Amino acid sequence: MVKKASSKKKVIKKSSSKTKLKKVEKKEISQTQKPKIKGKLLGEVSNYFEHVGVAAIKLNAELKTGDKIRVVGGEVDFEQEIKSMQIQHEVVQKAKKGDEIGIKIKEKVRKGYKIFKI
Repeated sequence: MVKKASSKKKVIKKSSSKTKLKKVEKKEISQTQKPKIKGKLLGEVSNYFEHVGVAAIKLNAELKTGDKIRVVGGEVDFEQEIKSMQIQHEVVQKAKKGDEIGIKIKEKVRKGYKIFKI
């Protein structure tokens, strides 16, 4: 059985006026603790076509024209409204879970960036 390392680190400080040693506990911030992102996870960017500014998104939930999304990944974090979307080069008003859609995006994104519905 593997034991987890403690998330606390013990530091020994020497007092300048006294020779006593004090034990001070210092909390480490875990790298897995990230700020909570508002909105429901909608999907993930599966491809980006820079020459036309279009992202292909694999959906985990329903999306329709007029919904507002938030794109988060790398140094990118922005919001935009869905004005139009396509499935297999055909304009659609609504897409369901499991569909892969193409939408015009206002900033450069990369594969793996997360899409949230807000």
